[in-house]
Amino acid sequence: MLTFEQIKELIGLVAENRLQGLELERSGFRLKIDGQQAQQAVTVAVPAEAGGAAPLVSIPVPAAAAPAAAPAAPAAAPAPAGPPAGSHVLTSPIVGTFYSAPSPDAPPFAEVGARVKKGQVLCIIEAMKLMNEIESDIDGVIAEIYPQNAQAVEFGEPLFAIKTS
Repeated sequence: MLTFEQIKELIGLVAENRLQGLELERSGFRLKIDGQQAQQAVTVAVPAEAGGAAPLVSIPVPAAAAPAAAPAAPAAAPAPAGPPAGSHVLTSPIVGTFYSAPSPDAPPFAEVGARVKKGQVLCIIEAMKLMNEIESDIDGVIAEIYPQNAQAVEFGEPLFAIKTS
């Protein structure tokens, strides 16, 4: 079976080289990357129990990984705005889906301008159907919230900028 990093590298190679797609099968594990769509999908088949067909799981790949239509030379991407001066950036400890509130109809855990305390829950990251509460690691005021609600986040990706008092 391939690791997450290996799958991520393959997706990057398909996008970078503007391939139509890639299919790989290894020990009952099947991976299919379609390189023709702006919103690519990765299909993964995992070994089934007792001789049944392997179930397929489709993972959306951000459009940023899709091949560009114009220049062959890579253009420099605009640098993301840095955190406000005197602020601490809280990053994602895991890969998953960012949720700003405990349920769709509930108010968000934290908003820009809100004062937070160390240990206060700021968001939830869902990973493999488990809801992981992400807590503030310092006291301060939320200066910026980087991901949108229900957005996929990577390990180490900035979640919040917290201005220290």
